[in-house]
Amino acid sequence: MIDDTIVIRPPSEAQSFLLPVTVGCSHAQCTFCGTFDRFQFRVIDIGEIKAYVDRIPADYLGQVRRVFLENGDALIAPQKLLVEVLVYLRNKFPNLERVGTYATPKSALIKSVEELKRLRELGLSIAYLGVESGDREILRRVRKGATYEEIVEAGVKLKQAGITVSATVILGLGGPQFSERHAIATGKILSEIDPEYAGALTLMLVPGSELEKEHKEGRFKLITPFQSLAELKLIIENLEVTNCFFTANHASNYLPLRARLPEQREQALRLINDVLKKRDPSLLKPEVFRAL
Repeated sequence: MIDDTIVIRPPSEAQSFLLPVTVGCSHAQCTFCGTFDRFQFRVIDIGEIKAYVDRIPADYLGQVRRVFLENGDALIAPQKLLVEVLVYLRNKFPNLERVGTYATPKSALIKSVEELKRLRELGLSIAYLGVESGDREILRRVRKGATYEEIVEAGVKLKQAGITVSATVILGLGGPQFSERHAIATGKILSEIDPEYAGALTLMLVPGSELEKEHKEGRFKLITPFQSLAELKLIIENLEVTNCFFTANHASNYLPLRARLPEQREQALRLINDVLKKRDPSLLKPEVFRAL
């Protein structure tokens, strides 16, 4: 059944029609996640996908302008199936403007630039790439399943195909021990990818995840709210991008921030420095309002 899944999508896809193409995540080993642990990964049959779309009322079809392909990394699905899905969507939704998907580094790397270009021609115009960190040791510790070089290659390949890249990183992923090197290396890896969008989340322990277990056993420590801002500052200071809309306004973040880089770099840094200087907890989002 296509309904044996959960809704996971980026905040920017809030108004999109959510179409399951895979169930779960093909990697599902990251220690900080655990979101898809109860699902056995599978690619949904094309007949099921089309039937799901066909259930949409006819008077709603013209209102759909964006579609987001679920679950954890729909891009991992076979090229033939993705092509058929995108063609079907174009035929069903007359006003369709954009199709998006999560992308693991592996799912981008197994497809050629030509294959990705074909998907772009059919409407797949944005991919949300989980970068998490630029520090090689942290990537290994959290079992990301991709090296620094592979993550960069995946991001660059998507861009070469004309697909907009929205990269996500996680503040606090290295804990206090690796905080500074995590932030500096993360700024570096984002610079090499040069994404059109980049978003920083702040680590929150997912119940049942391996990282939560490490925390309970004293093997992993969380950074403080102000340490997360120090990381955010270092990332921005080490970012050399062409034209990137950078955000840290996810529900998990302590200080909402939006900036067009490089133009608004100094403005963003002034905001962070001001809060770091005052060290006033009232300037931060209360813990009770933070969410995964």
